[in-house]
Parts: sequence; structure tokens; C-alpha cells
Amino acid sequence: MFGSIGVVDRDAAVPLYYQIYLQLRDEILSGQRPFGSAMPTEHELAELFGVSRITARRVLNELAEQRYVERKRRLGTTVIFKSPAKPIEADIDQAMDSLMALGSGTTVNVIEVNREKPNPTVAAALQVDAGEDVIRAVRIRYLDGTPIGYVVSYVPGDLAGLITPGNLGKGPILQLLADAGYKAVHADQTIGALQADPKLAQALEIAPLAALLRISRTSYDANERPFLLTFAHYRSDKFTIRLDLHGTRYAVN
Repeated sequence: MFGSIGVVDRDAAVPLYYQIYLQLRDEILSGQRPFGSAMPTEHELAELFGVSRITARRVLNELAEQRYVERKRRLGTTVIFKSPAKPIEADIDQAMDSLMALGSGTTVNVIEVNREKPNPTVAAALQVDAGEDVIRAVRIRYLDGTPIGYVVSYVPGDLAGLITPGNLGKGPILQLLADAGYKAVHADQTIGALQADPKLAQALEIAPLAALLRISRTSYDANERPFLLTFAHYRSDKFTIRLDLHGTRYAVN
């Protein structure tokens, strides 16, 4: 999903313009394209996805109609969406324990691990320069043989020795990092919903446009250094989150 922009399924029943719309909308909702950032032009979108200018224009117009972006002649298209989410405090140790339990209770297929330059959102979240490398890891998590989550994680480039396909196949990335001394002292997490684009639908074996639960999380160590940025997409029919609002417990089911 993230870092794979430009991919559409020309054999899918979902129109091309709507596939592109879903990808761009998800990047806006997740913060990958933050408020005030410039969107690609019609020409750039057309080249990026291999579609006509008419299709690209329809995508940007649809985003504008839904108030995600604003289009101005000679000034281009700019993101105007601001998330209305307000922070809720939760117990970090309980949250991490729940996430570790989820990882231990499922199996994972490591799709890819790559070293790359970060986009602006990843660079800002991990507090690295745009020219520095980050490590991007993509996994699909399974429960009883059924894919339930498509997870993309980023760590600073100096952690490349830890984040390898072999290591990621042995256990949760949080446990892997914690064992190496990178324990999450606090984390910023956002939970939202979206419709699956064809790529996510294929990976999770669900119908295109099916509902997904999206979790974006940045984890920090004791020195307030962000060391892990994760975008996780879970099937809504197989995954729920439960909060106990009468205490500090936090559980993931």
C-alpha cells in the first residue's frame, strides 16, 4: 500500500479512477499526504498510473468534491483535510502486551524488506532527513491460515541489521526491537476505516471495497526517539479493537 503508488488492477471490476482515488484518499487519511501538501498534477498522475488525463482529472475532482483537497487554477491541488481525531490516553505497557500477544498468536508472511529514501511523512515521523535511508518491511499476518492484516513498517536505516526477512519471520517486530533494546515507552496511534483497494483486497482475500480497519502507529524509546512507524490494515470481519474505558487496560482481539 504505502510506497507502492502507481499500481492499479486493470482487470478488476472497480473502475481505474476509483482505484486511484482510494489510494490517494488513504494516503491523505493516514497522514502520508498531510494538510497543506501538494498533490500530483493531472499530467503526473496520468504518467504515474498509466491512465489518461481525463481519468486523472476525474480522480482529483472526486477528491475535491469530498473535501480532501482544494483545486486552484495556476496554484495546483492542495490537501485540505485535517483529521478530527482527539488523543485518548491508554496504558502503553498493556497496549504493547496486547500487540505482542497478537503477533505471537498469528503467523506472518514477509513480503519484502527494502532500504529506501523516506517520503516526507515517514521522514517526519521517524525524525530523519529526506536523504537518509529507512528500512521498509511489508508483511501479511495470518490467523488459522486466513490473512487478516497487511502491515507496512518503517525503521531508521541504522536498524537494518535487525529488520531482516529471517528475523521478521520469527516473531513480532515489537518483540524483535525490544530484545535489541528498543522498548516502546510511548506511542502515537490513530485508528480509522477505509475501503480495500484491489491490491489490499487481493492480499487479504476479500472483495474490493470491503471494509478495513487502519491503524497508524509511531513508537518512541526512552530517549524520545521514534524508532518504528507502522501502517496496518486489518479485515473488519476478522479483527476488532476493544478499549476498557473503566480503567487503563487496553486489549486487541
